[in-house]
Amino acid sequence: MASKGRLIAIGDIHGCIKKLKNLLGHLSIQSDDTVIFLGDYIGRGPSSKDVISVLIDLKKKNENIICLLGNHENLLLEYVKAPDDILIPYLRQQHIEAFLKSYGESDLSNLHELSFMPEEHIEFLKGLKLYHEEDDYLFVHAGIMPDLPLERHTAMEFCEVRDVFLESDFDIGKTVVFGHTAFEMPLVTKNKIGIDTGAVYGNTLTAVVLPETRFFHA
Repeated sequence: MASKGRLIAIGDIHGCIKKLKNLLGHLSIQSDDTVIFLGDYIGRGPSSKDVISVLIDLKKKNENIICLLGNHENLLLEYVKAPDDILIPYLRQQHIEAFLKSYGESDLSNLHELSFMPEEHIEFLKGLKLYHEEDDYLFVHAGIMPDLPLERHTAMEFCEVRDVFLESDFDIGKTVVFGHTAFEMPLVTKNKIGIDTGAVYGNTLTAVVLPETRFFHA
């Protein structure tokens, strides 16, 4: 049965568990709400493990909780699939040590096995979606490539595209709701809504309720 509640999207969390809990308190999510988390749950901030635990609990309570893949999760999973040392500097740029520390792990050499993570958390990461569509909205982590059909996008394009997406005025007939690029305030244009407001950099964690485009911050 289709949800008849609110349609909500939540931006990049990056291990900011206090802001996530505060935001969820403001939203008071109900069982018929559809909530799309836009990715980047891990890295940079101190509490990646706690963030994933909260999201898993939410998904158990509400079948309309949808969690998308962010570039931080994507890079980690790429390394787990093929542990090439060339990826280590990029993982460090994403503050992968903070992710490890949240699980009580300090040895980077254990990263490729994820043996320090509960199986439930590993399955959560592996089950993240690339995008989600509603009638009037497309939800992605970073954006989409202009004029490229969704089915031809790679995970990297969904998770990391930036300038070519932000600078384009192309219209797919749906508003694209995205995170990844941090703005001081949410970006709202004719066909884009950007809600990464840099929670991990000391700014707020943002949610948007659609179609009224009502913002919540924590």
